[in-house]
Amino acid sequence: MTVQIKNMTPGVKLGNAMAGATVSAGYLKELLEFSVAQGAKRSRLIAMANISLEDLQDPDNRLSFASYIALMRAGKQLCNDPALPLRLGAHTDFHKISVVGLICYSAANMMEAFHQLNRYGRLIAEFDMPRAAERFQLVPEGNQMWFEDTRTDPNDFIEMTEETWSRFVCENRRNFPDMPFVKAVHVPHLKPPHWESYERILEVPVVFGSARNALLIDPSWAMVELNQPNQYAFGVLSEHANNLLKSLEDAQTIRGKVEKLLIPVLHKGEFEMEAVARQLGLSRQTLYRRLKSEGIRFADLLDNLRHQMALHYLEGKKTSVNETAYLVGFSEPSAFSRAFKRWTGRSPSNLR
Repeated sequence: MTVQIKNMTPGVKLGNAMAGATVSAGYLKELLEFSVAQGAKRSRLIAMANISLEDLQDPDNRLSFASYIALMRAGKQLCNDPALPLRLGAHTDFHKISVVGLICYSAANMMEAFHQLNRYGRLIAEFDMPRAAERFQLVPEGNQMWFEDTRTDPNDFIEMTEETWSRFVCENRRNFPDMPFVKAVHVPHLKPPHWESYERILEVPVVFGSARNALLIDPSWAMVELNQPNQYAFGVLSEHANNLLKSLEDAQTIRGKVEKLLIPVLHKGEFEMEAVARQLGLSRQTLYRRLKSEGIRFADLLDNLRHQMALHYLEGKKTSVNETAYLVGFSEPSAFSRAFKRWTGRSPSNLR
C-alpha cells in the first residue's frame, strides 16, 4: 500500500504550492516537544492541530502539511512567542530529527551533504518545486556564493523559512564555531513585528523583502570536511531513505492519489468511481484508463485498500473486529469476516 496522508486539518488554508504537501512526523514531534518545553499544554497543542500522539510514534510517518501549519500556529499562540520557529530551528541539530539529517552527517564533506539533502529532501517535507528534486541551489556570483531555497511561494508560510534558515545558521555555528560561513540572510517576506529576534538568534545581518530566499555564504563552506563521516552508516541510511522515497513516489501515482482520497472516507462503505474521478478533476473514463495503465481496476484497488487497512488496524491491536469492519466500510461484521477470510484464509478474530 502507498503512503498514508493523515490529519487534513480543517480550517488551515494552503496555497497552491502546499496543497497536498506532506511533512514527516519527526518534524511535528520536534515542534510539539519544543512547544511543550516552552510552556504550552500538550493536550491543547494536539487538539488545535487535530493530530494524535499515535501519529507521531514513527518519525517516518507522513502527515499533511496543514497539520504542521496548525501545530506551528498553535505553538506560537500558546507560548505567546511569534519567534517560536526561529528558536525551534536554532534548538535541535538536523540529525536528531530526520533520517535525512543522519545521512548528511555521515557524508564526507559539506558538498556531498548538500547533494544528499536535495536527493532526500522530500522525506522531510514535500513542496511544488520549480525544478524537481532540487529545492536547494548553490548559486555562485563573483566571489560570493548563495545557498538558495527555491520552493514555490515561500511567503505562504514564512515560519518554514524562519525554521529552515535558523537551523542551518545555528547548526553550522555550533559545529564550526571558528568558521563563520554565513555572511547574511535574505528573506522574501517583509519585516515582521518580531524582526529583532532574527538578528539576535541568527547573529548575522538579515535583509527583508529581498528578491532571494537565500543565505549568503563563504564559498569555502562547500569543501569543509565533516567531523565524523561514516560510509557504513551512510549506506545503511541511504537504503532506508530510498525505500521511504519509493513510498512517496508511489503516492504520486494515480493509484496513490485515489487511495489518499479513499482512506479518510473508507468507513462510509459506498464509493462511486465517477465521484472519485470528479475529485481528481478527471472524467470517469480517464480515471479508468489511467488505473488500467497502472495494472489495476477501481474495484480491485478498493478491495485491496480495505484488506490492507484491516490488517493495519488488527495487527496493531488498535480496534476490535467489529470496529475494524466499520472502519473499512462494511455495514455487517459477518460480511467483513467473509471478505477477510477471502483475503487471508483466516478469520479476523484469529488475527486480533
